[in-house]
Amino acid sequence: MATTIKIKNLPEGYQSVITNGTHTILGDEPVKSKGTGLGLSPSELVLSGLAMCKVATVRYIARQKGWEINDVTAELSQTVKRSPDGLKTNVKVAIHIDGNISVEQKEELIKQANACYIHRQIMGEWEIEHATDLTNNQLLTLNL
Repeated sequence: MATTIKIKNLPEGYQSVITNGTHTILGDEPVKSKGTGLGLSPSELVLSGLAMCKVATVRYIARQKGWEINDVTAELSQTVKRSPDGLKTNVKVAIHIDGNISVEQKEELIKQANACYIHRQIMGEWEIEHATDLTNNQLLTLNL
């Protein structure tokens, strides 16, 4: 099933209303980039998706196996460097799993987090088509 995201800019900073048709969030750029800082930046949105997938995978596997866990937290950070071949991005991931589980169970959950769907998707091959102009009958409408 295809995933569709629609986005509409707002007049302030670089604020954008982002929706999947059911849920809506606000994206923006930081103040230092002339945004208003009221929403997550594009890079933060990418990292957020990866973090959420890892945490959700830990919770899913633990529930599936009947392991007692409580809070699962993750911290992701990225550095981006330019190279002659393009951009090289390094993402560091730390996960904390609180619960009544053994070291082996925790290691298994972290291993599964490293194989979450979004991690595999990002590491896989992408083909991003160039943007095209929306025709009149395809114009984006957001019910705000």
